[in-house]
Amino acid sequence: MLNALILAVVVLFGAILIWPRVANAILWRATITPLASIIGSGFLVLGPILDVSYGGLAPLVMIGLCAIAYLFGGAIRFNIADIDTQPNPTPLVALLETVASFVLAFAFVVSVAYYLNLFGAFGVSLTNLDDRFHANLLTTAVFVLILFTGLTRGFSALERMEQVSVGLKLAIIAGLIFGLAVHFGQATGAGALQFDAPQITGWAGITLMAGLIVTVQGFETSRYLGATYDAQTRIHSMRLAQGISTGIYCVYIVLLTYAVRSDPNALNETAIIDLMQVVAPILPLLLVTAALSAQFSAAIADTSGSGGLIAEVTKGRITEKPAYVGLIGIGLFLTWSANIFEIISYASRAFALYYAIQSAIAALRAARRRLLVQTALFTLLAALGSAIALIGTPVE
Repeated sequence: MLNALILAVVVLFGAILIWPRVANAILWRATITPLASIIGSGFLVLGPILDVSYGGLAPLVMIGLCAIAYLFGGAIRFNIADIDTQPNPTPLVALLETVASFVLAFAFVVSVAYYLNLFGAFGVSLTNLDDRFHANLLTTAVFVLILFTGLTRGFSALERMEQVSVGLKLAIIAGLIFGLAVHFGQATGAGALQFDAPQITGWAGITLMAGLIVTVQGFETSRYLGATYDAQTRIHSMRLAQGISTGIYCVYIVLLTYAVRSDPNALNETAIIDLMQVVAPILPLLLVTAALSAQFSAAIADTSGSGGLIAEVTKGRITEKPAYVGLIGIGLFLTWSANIFEIISYASRAFALYYAIQSAIAALRAARRRLLVQTALFTLLAALGSAIALIGTPVE
């Protein structure tokens, strides 16, 4: 019965998302890109990590991650508005924008490795080949496919998957939360809710939290949609995307933490599959479907974005095709030399550095307008982003 209800919720939300009145609404179309990025890959791995590491305090850590992301988003929103009214930057701001583009391009490179390693892990998770070696083989095959496509045909055909995968992913997440809510209600009725003690506390807990920033990353994509949407639409859509994702994440973590028991000895990138098997048998299959679709489309988007950024900031000295070769080379190196939790940490640190630079730019723009409070806030955020880039650590 629960399987049927979960499937009905998935179908219902999928139908709502493709309903023309929703799908064609300007604000929603501008919101869906950052929203899908924020609750994409992180949703698959974050729940078990927080539950095992922080126990009953996991929801507070989730709130903290979302709050930090919202503050960094505020710096980027300030820059969007300021660029709209004062498009001519000072030389220092122009230099920092160039550096930020390089850092973002590198962050995209690491995030592609993150996405495709998740793709590989989930791709073999329900088969007899469920081990790291075969997951890495699948990841490598997809890297080669992406490189071949980028060098020969470009990504325009593959990019059409993005619209389908975004709707599918959000609909499946709705079904997952519904299933968890039913399980939470049953656990409450049976007096089986739990509050586990944190396994990681103090400085180790702080540095691990810093290493998870990438799981709430993605809101910055609104910064680069200027060719499609005006400044106010991008600002509102980013704020809306962060608000919706915060609500989804916090509800998800509460339902998972107190009603589902995670095994610390079984913590890996696909741990969510085993946990959801307890909730409803249909959920693992739905999660694998969402993971394969979402990770492939996200990897395509970031590969294309990284290649374009490198070509732009090098003023064409490095064109997109050589950039793709370098990107795939780094991704393959990370795939065979690091585990997924290490890659998550690397990606978090790269994005934190990007947010630090964007916050520094916001501080300079605010200082130019003599906005003292904003200047102080953005300066602190620049320092925070720099610290996160230095101290972020992976899950052990």
